[in-house]
Amino acid sequence: MRRREVEQEVLKGMVPTPTQSRMPLRPADFSGLAEALDYAALGEAGANFYDGRGNLETVLPYSELRERAIATARRMIGLGLNRGDRVGLVAETTPDFLIFFFACQYAGVVPAPLTAAITLGSRRSYVEQLHGLLENSAAAMLVAPSGYETYFSGAAEGLGLKFCGTPEEFAQLPEADVELQPLKDDEIAYIQYTSGSTRFPRGVLITEEAVLENLQGIIKQGIKVRPDDRFFSWLPFYHDMGLIGLVLTPIASQTSVDYLGTREFAMRPRLWLELLTRTKCTISFGPPFGYELCARRLRDGDVDRYDLSNWRMAGVGAEMIRAEVLHSFAEALAPSGFREEAFLPSYGMAECSLAISFSSLDKPFEVDVIDSERLSNSGEALPVDEDDDSGRARGFVYCGVPLPSYEVEIRDTEDQPLPDRRAGTIFVRGPSVMSGYFNEPEITAQTLSADGWLNTGDVGYRVDGRLIITGRQKDIIIINGRNIWPQDLEYLAEQQPEVRTGDALAFSAPGPDGSEVPVLVVQCRIQDETRRAALIDRLEKLVSEELGIQCQVQLVPAHFLPRTSSGKLSRSKARQNYIGRCPQPGDESAVEPILERAAS
Repeated sequence: MRRREVEQEVLKGMVPTPTQSRMPLRPADFSGLAEALDYAALGEAGANFYDGRGNLETVLPYSELRERAIATARRMIGLGLNRGDRVGLVAETTPDFLIFFFACQYAGVVPAPLTAAITLGSRRSYVEQLHGLLENSAAAMLVAPSGYETYFSGAAEGLGLKFCGTPEEFAQLPEADVELQPLKDDEIAYIQYTSGSTRFPRGVLITEEAVLENLQGIIKQGIKVRPDDRFFSWLPFYHDMGLIGLVLTPIASQTSVDYLGTREFAMRPRLWLELLTRTKCTISFGPPFGYELCARRLRDGDVDRYDLSNWRMAGVGAEMIRAEVLHSFAEALAPSGFREEAFLPSYGMAECSLAISFSSLDKPFEVDVIDSERLSNSGEALPVDEDDDSGRARGFVYCGVPLPSYEVEIRDTEDQPLPDRRAGTIFVRGPSVMSGYFNEPEITAQTLSADGWLNTGDVGYRVDGRLIITGRQKDIIIINGRNIWPQDLEYLAEQQPEVRTGDALAFSAPGPDGSEVPVLVVQCRIQDETRRAALIDRLEKLVSEELGIQCQVQLVPAHFLPRTSSGKLSRSKARQNYIGRCPQPGDESAVEPILERAAS
């Protein structure tokens, strides 16, 4: 068969593109998520799920999703769940997750998506984390896909759950003959666990009206959904971008979506491009490391196989955005029809439902080149020519203008607003901001003021209303009164031919005299000791020359750098592991610091 005929055979049975059955767009103007699904179910759009070989595995029209969710909701009520009870859902990329998530909406109970085992290091650590999440959320029941049975007993021990099992087992329970009263308005829609790394993840409480307000902003102002749009996602369902951006946004805009599991993407990242080619999806998001990983795995002749001309919006966010990663991806895939203008840098966080700001559509992303030394010393983002040869030039990608419903302030350490081009902590206020952290009143009070201002913990500045993110407040390295951004150290490492993007982490740790010392940990695949020593020496000299500080460089094997549950590299976890294996002040024993290996 010719290529076109093969594609048609592969796509046979897939839910249709929106233009084949497009209903009048309602951009999330609903009283609750259940009502959003009620409306989407009137059309023919839905979700498709693909396996690790790219085969269409399951087709789930929204009409069927609604029908199965309602039946599941009746079983929840029959089980004896009370309004507002929490339901733990291990968030694998399966149709069952969507069914149970919306069953909670119809039943009046609160879903709590929980981390799947993909990024966790061992059975014991995963059981402990799952138990902790269930305990923290005071869950009444737990549902996990087949294959998780070995984790159930340990995770549920001592918690008195009313049910702990698989969707297949839950389907055997009787349905209650009652009138459903879905969640709506100011009731909690879900608990979103952050990928916190300095302590146990916190449960963000988001109301129905808060998430629907954010979905309206995403659909109308951020991505401006069109009649011919179709979404594609490989992001985990327990992450805010994966859940809000690529599960709830398609349903709230009555648009079809195609899913590939996160684990399958990690194993075969080029499958993302293959499926985008076959499905002709127009919108897909990912963190920078996803684009970098995909481009790195390209082989000779690959670009001739792809057709990415339909990909109008390549959203990028969830971590620091580096322009060189986007340029490299766009350059490599330009022959496949990918346009660099498709990149849509954005900024958001779970505490704001998801989205805070978006760049302009269909325009090249912009980079602000500033004097990094001036930024570190005084907090001023002073623009310089990108060809500046002083070694102090540093580029930051603009993350766009905040959605209209947000107020945004950049504040100094005295909580006073700062003018343009002065870096400080980003504060936001608006109807999409969380109600607080579940069962964490003290931390909520520290983060969310009585008048609704949220301390994001992110550092950045504004230029003509546009946001630029420079890092996390807790990650800043302070040496002799100077603010050193860890990204600057990491950037120097990643410019070396032996080091890949995403293979370096920088942080500070206590030195022998108790003072803070900068540490740069680099994943290195080189075995030759002479070349390894040369790399360490080169990096230490570069840091000294470029930043004027002395830095300890530590080489570790590939895959050793720890990550959060959402896949981000974790500086704080790396710092904890480093300190735990280093001599403490006054301890003369020679302990070689080795960082804990993170599962891939």
